[in-house]
Amino acid sequence: MRILIVEDNPDILANLYGFLEPKGYTLDSARNGYGGLALASENTYDVIVLDVMLPGLNGLELCQKLRSELMSTTPVLMLTARDALHDKVAGFDSGADDYLVKPFSLVELDVRLKALARRAGGQHAISRELRFGPLVFDPDQQEAARDGVRVALTKTGYVLLRCLMAAAPRIVPREALEQAVWGEDRPESDALRTHIHALRQAIDKPFAFPMVHTIAGVGYKLALPDARG
Repeated sequence: MRILIVEDNPDILANLYGFLEPKGYTLDSARNGYGGLALASENTYDVIVLDVMLPGLNGLELCQKLRSELMSTTPVLMLTARDALHDKVAGFDSGADDYLVKPFSLVELDVRLKALARRAGGQHAISRELRFGPLVFDPDQQEAARDGVRVALTKTGYVLLRCLMAAAPRIVPREALEQAVWGEDRPESDALRTHIHALRQAIDKPFAFPMVHTIAGVGYKLALPDARG
């Protein structure tokens, strides 16, 4: 099975890798909601293990985006320290399929992952194309267009555009964009600013109005002329 783990606690993440990888699972991971959304939009998984309390985009919001925007039917197993009934209801209402309260048994987690994948039967319908205003992005083909005009981007540009479009019109923190591009091995220089500049040159400069906006001290977002703020 291929599993996506979205968890910001490094100790829990290390325990999951240490237990699941020897069992033959293929694992991808993200440390925040935006990184998880980017991976989920680009790849196909058998199950997604999703922590509720995540920086930026929390687990409930991420699960809702998986269901409503990506149209993903991939089973989602929520991990949370909250065990109140209303917290569980909120998780299921967001689109989760199962729920484990921390601390949990790794053996039980393994059993639940197998059960979720078995019930899903390996069939996960997902519409990968992302749209925001005049922008369209197909991550499968690595093709982007604005107003019907194709724009060519670098590999990093496509990663940044996917993250921004998946979250639009919300702000994506610069740390989340850096993790999506470089993982934990982030460059010391301000390389992100250079790549954002290149992205603007491609999707903003030739057109009537800018869509990529800098939120000073926070990050970046996509916005339309009547929705800037």
